Amino acid sequence: MSSPPAKLAEVPELTVEQAPELMPERTPERTTDPRILRTRNLLQQALVNLMKEKQFDSLSVQDIAEAATINRATFYDHYPDKFALLECTVGTRFNELLSERGITFNGTCTAALRAIVLGVCDFIASAQLLCTDHPGQMEPHMESAIIAVVRRMLLDGLEKHPSAAPTSPQMIATTTAWAIYGAAKEWAQTPNRPPSSEIADTILTLVHPVLALIEPSHSAPA
Repeated sequence: MSSPPAKLAEVPELTVEQAPELMPERTPERTTDPRILRTRNLLQQALVNLMKEKQFDSLSVQDIAEAATINRATFYDHYPDKFALLECTVGTRFNELLSERGITFNGTCTAALRAIVLGVCDFIASAQLLCTDHPGQMEPHMESAIIAVVRRMLLDGLEKHPSAAPTSPQMIATTTAWAIYGAAKEWAQTPNRPPSSEIADTILTLVHPVLALIEPSHSAPA
């Protein structure tokens, strides 16, 4: 029996211009041109609609372009390949999930960090990324998109607190983002897994020592 298609998370739709600051690294050049934004939104929505019917592996650029009612040349004006489109689409929808929950990170708030962890867990679960034994081409790009968004959010918060610590904010944000995603993915693969609200506390315990590296050191009393 063939496996059901992997799907993107069913979260409210977000247009490209609404959350540009936290998009994945492969996001095309930012713009405010309404024609460009409209085309990118058409392509992202076309991909989401097609993935309700077919596996991502079997989709071609031509399929996506036709569904978006544009030609192949126009597709390549915006994205180098279908994988870049996937990453941007996932990043957009993950950003929407965080935005809907009002999540921001100021670099120190444990509640906000926990909310980010919950967001990652819930997004992975709802995306049904792990619903097949062979995720194929899709999984590494989903991973890249989610980690990029989390890293950017963490880094924005950490950079608000200058520190003399030898470990850079970039290294700390990257390590923490990978740890959060990896732990959330492991949770999502676990049979009879506990609720995301429960595992979030465990993940927080794991990542707190890394984030603590950015805290300014205090001199010992004389």
